[in-house]
Amino acid sequence: MRTFTGRTAVVTGGASGIGYAMADRFADEGMNVVVADIEQQALDTAVASLARPGVEVLGVRTDVSDLDSVQALADATIERFGRVDLVCNNAGVETGGTFLNIPESAWRWVMDVNFFGVLHGCQVFLPLLEQQEEGHIVNTASVAAFNSGTPTMTPYCASKFAVLGLSECLDIELRGRGSTVGVSLLAPGPVKTRMTEAERNRPRAVPKAAEPERLAVIENLARLSEEVGLDPADVADQVLGSVRENAFFVLTHPDSAVAGLERRLEWVRTGTAPAARTAGT
Repeated sequence: MRTFTGRTAVVTGGASGIGYAMADRFADEGMNVVVADIEQQALDTAVASLARPGVEVLGVRTDVSDLDSVQALADATIERFGRVDLVCNNAGVETGGTFLNIPESAWRWVMDVNFFGVLHGCQVFLPLLEQQEEGHIVNTASVAAFNSGTPTMTPYCASKFAVLGLSECLDIELRGRGSTVGVSLLAPGPVKTRMTEAERNRPRAVPKAAEPERLAVIENLARLSEEVGLDPADVADQVLGSVRENAFFVLTHPDSAVAGLERRLEWVRTGTAPAARTAGT
C-alpha cells in the first residue's frame, strides 16, 4: 500500500500494546481507524485517546475467537466507513504450564484467540480488501514462531507456528493469482506490553496458571520486556514500513528469529534436539 490518507484500518487487540501503537501510527498517516478489543473499558479509553482532527475512530468490542463477532466487526466498519483497506489481526493471549498440566480449556483459549482469531480476520476481511485498488493484511505471530522451546509456553508457541504457516500460504496464494492484497507477518520479540498479564482476560473455564516453573518464566519475561523490550511505537513504525513496501516479514528482533531457524536446521541435520531455551532468548 502506498496511500494511507482517508483510508480505513482495522486493528484487533487495538486497545493496548502493539495494537494500540499501530492504530495510533495509522491515524498519524490520516487513516480512519477501527479499534477492536474484548476489554470494553480499555477500548473506550483507546478510542478517546486516538481521536484527532481529520481522523475518525470507531471502537467495536470484538471476540476474535467468535466468527460471528468478527463478521459484526466487518459490518460495523463498512457501515461507518464504506470500505476497509488494512486489517491487522493482532489480538493475542498466553497461558500455559508443564505439558501434562495444561488443561484442555487453556489450549482451546490460546488457539481460539491466537490462531482462529487470525483465521477469522482473514476469512471475513479478505473479500472486502479485494474490492479496493490495494489492500493489506498484517497477522501478528511472535519470534516464538521461529524460536520454540521456552518452558511452559507450548500452547503459545504452537499457536504462533500456526499463524506463520497460515500467513505464508496465504501470501503465496495471493501473489500467485495477482491479488491486490498483500500480507505481512509481524513476529515481535520482547516489547513493552501487557502480554505477560494476558490471563486477566481468560474465560472462567480456564484456570489461572500457578506452577512455580510457570510463574518463574512469566516473571522473567516481564522483567526482560521492561528492561530491554522495544517501545510499541517502534514496532508500529516497522509495520507501517512493511505495509508500504509490501514486505512479508516484520521482525523486531531478526537475530533471534534467525538463531531459532538455525537451531532447527541443526536439529534436522544432526537429529540432536536443542536444549530448552530461557524465556526471551
